[in-house]
Amino acid sequence: MNILVTGGAGYIGSVVVEECLRDGHKTFVYDNLVKGHRENVAEEAVFIEGDLLDGNLLGKVFRENEIEAVIHMAAYSLVGESVGNPAKYYQNNVVAGLSLLDAMRDCEIKKIVFSSTAAVYGEPEKQPVEESDRLAPTNPYGETKLAFEHALRWYENAYGLHYASLRYFNAAGASEKCGELHDPETHLIPLVLQAAIGKRSHVEIYGEDYPTRDGTCVRDYIHVIDLARAHILALKILDEKSAIYNLGCGGAGYTVREVIDVATEVTGLEIPVRVADRRAGDPAVLIAGSDKIKNDLGWNPEFQDLRLIIESAWKWLRNHMKKEEAKSKVS
Repeated sequence: MNILVTGGAGYIGSVVVEECLRDGHKTFVYDNLVKGHRENVAEEAVFIEGDLLDGNLLGKVFRENEIEAVIHMAAYSLVGESVGNPAKYYQNNVVAGLSLLDAMRDCEIKKIVFSSTAAVYGEPEKQPVEESDRLAPTNPYGETKLAFEHALRWYENAYGLHYASLRYFNAAGASEKCGELHDPETHLIPLVLQAAIGKRSHVEIYGEDYPTRDGTCVRDYIHVIDLARAHILALKILDEKSAIYNLGCGGAGYTVREVIDVATEVTGLEIPVRVADRRAGDPAVLIAGSDKIKNDLGWNPEFQDLRLIIESAWKWLRNHMKKEEAKSKVS
């Protein structure tokens, strides 16, 4: 299948591209490189630098490459930034997304897998969170993702589009080539590893008085390769129907303290910690109910153990540091 991956130069998108290629799909990456990194894109993929608001370019890419399906990863995703600048998020996550859908409609492309988020649930009323639970985003990031999900449903009704919306919980870890390289970094595991190597002075724990097993928040971490595999499986149902799935590993999840403790064991380094006040809106526990995608698609995460996730991220970070050191010596 000829697949276009928007945002395919980003952290998760680049691993999705790797998995598409591994399954024998001809894969095209469409990215404006505002957040993505050109070096993340696998050599076997065709790279097109472009913006989703450029409908003419999208149409040209679709037609010339006979694109059959789209995996839509391109979005802004910082919660705090979305609260301070909602216009930026509506423009990129909704308006640009509609430009993509219109280009697909014009070119009669009927299949899309969408990178959604657990943020569409807001502060869940129960755990684990299931796809049928109340949708009540508490920030513009989650609201814009939900708005696009609504658009997908209406485009299906009007134009025959089939979609799979995948609601991510906490993607983590790395493939051999691609890991987390955000600016600014907001995710716990890379922050912890950066504190281990001295790139930052410490890692903050926001609250240690939650009703959990050690007082810190519990979260659901999913290895980025397992996440990427779900997109490949989701493509296979689009001939028949549309669907919405949570993507997480479920179980008991992991506390912030457990993440720090395992990272300390994996790295063999001291990780300085400071305890700060709770952040407004942080639920004590946030865990995905992923039975639906397991039952429907046979998705079976292979790397859900926290140690495996952190080991992969640590290996990638060390290799990345070596490459950056080599580049600096040459320059």
